[in-house]
Amino acid sequence: MAALTQKKQDALSARLGGMTMPEGGAWITEARNDAVARLEAMGLPGPRDEYWRFTKPDTLNAAQAPEAAVLDHGSETPVFSAVDRIKIVFVDGVFQPDESSDLSNSGVEIERLADVARADIHWAKDIYGKIETLGQTPVERPHAVLNTAYATDGVVIRVAGKVEKPISLYYRHESATSDAYLHHVVKLEEGAEMTLLENGPAAARFNKVMEVDVGDKARFHHIRAQGRDHERRAYTAMFVRQGAESLFKSFTLTANGRLTRNEAYIELAGPDASAHIAGAALGHGDFHHDDTVFIKHDAENCESRQVFKKVLRKGAVGTFQGKILVERRAQKTDGYQKSQSLLLDDDAVFLAKPELEIYADDVACSHGSTSGAIDEDMLFYLRARGVDKDTAMDLLVLAFVAEAIMEIEDEGYAEEISERLESWLLRRRQD
Repeated sequence: MAALTQKKQDALSARLGGMTMPEGGAWITEARNDAVARLEAMGLPGPRDEYWRFTKPDTLNAAQAPEAAVLDHGSETPVFSAVDRIKIVFVDGVFQPDESSDLSNSGVEIERLADVARADIHWAKDIYGKIETLGQTPVERPHAVLNTAYATDGVVIRVAGKVEKPISLYYRHESATSDAYLHHVVKLEEGAEMTLLENGPAAARFNKVMEVDVGDKARFHHIRAQGRDHERRAYTAMFVRQGAESLFKSFTLTANGRLTRNEAYIELAGPDASAHIAGAALGHGDFHHDDTVFIKHDAENCESRQVFKKVLRKGAVGTFQGKILVERRAQKTDGYQKSQSLLLDDDAVFLAKPELEIYADDVACSHGSTSGAIDEDMLFYLRARGVDKDTAMDLLVLAFVAEAIMEIEDEGYAEEISERLESWLLRRRQD
């Protein structure tokens, strides 16, 4: 045990060797110092850590970011380009004001983390690093703590009413060796509503944390597309705290990427709250995708739903680790969890660890996890009606992931995600 602990500490020392604590005002310096202390107590994750045994953390732990080629995607436009939105652009983790919308006229309070960090006091003090800290129990998430300590950029958003336009975060990758850290803070006041869009490859190695405080009766919609540059590596973590009668909905599409680990911690802290988190991943070849989700029910009459679908082939690996914790006070909980994979050949791998931990006695909780190949009867049915094999396979793949896409409330966004999936499948026919 001592040897393993020392290895984790050695990995941390090497990782921090070339990093410098950002300067800032009193409130964020306090949060960063607290994060450093917590990180030093944890060390970086190792392959024997329970929640890292399916995903090797070595390239995320490495002192230098592995190179990732910047690809020319030709005429392919980024996701959400046609949407009338409040656009915020980051290139290799740095905010680009000239390419972004005028945030002063956006109708919502949006600030750059690099700017608010210089202040001695700010409302973000009550959120930055605070919800992330809650998410460290019972499972430690060292890379999220690393982000809280060293992130220099991001957005800080406060919403008081309904935001008519979606806020769109577009991450562009231009340097083959970029190592980007972004930390976003979002606060929805009582009754507020907003939609947040995210897309783009971001960097050669990307570490992003988002903390979301959803007030009573507030509604937060989140739609994310990860993809394009294949050699990229990414760790993302979302920490969410929900008030009474609030709604949180998140969907992530992932296509391409050598390593992607998406973590989520969601705490339903007020009664009658609802949390839905879903994802669809399509992997080909040197592809490892990990969804690790923890939902804590800590109030009465709350609902949570997890729906994750992965389509894998030619050695691609998919991982799902999902847990629902129901505290004793959380009576009348409705918790649902589903993780499924479609393995298109014998080389693909899916690893799953679904968990339920329930201390209340009046609940309805379930989980299910399955892996399988294309339904040969359905394939024969389509072929018998004149559909060629490649098209028939694509139709069955799209039907398989449809349940996850249906978690997107807005039909327009759901349709665009489906179209992107179809385009990815068409490109992969030649591989």
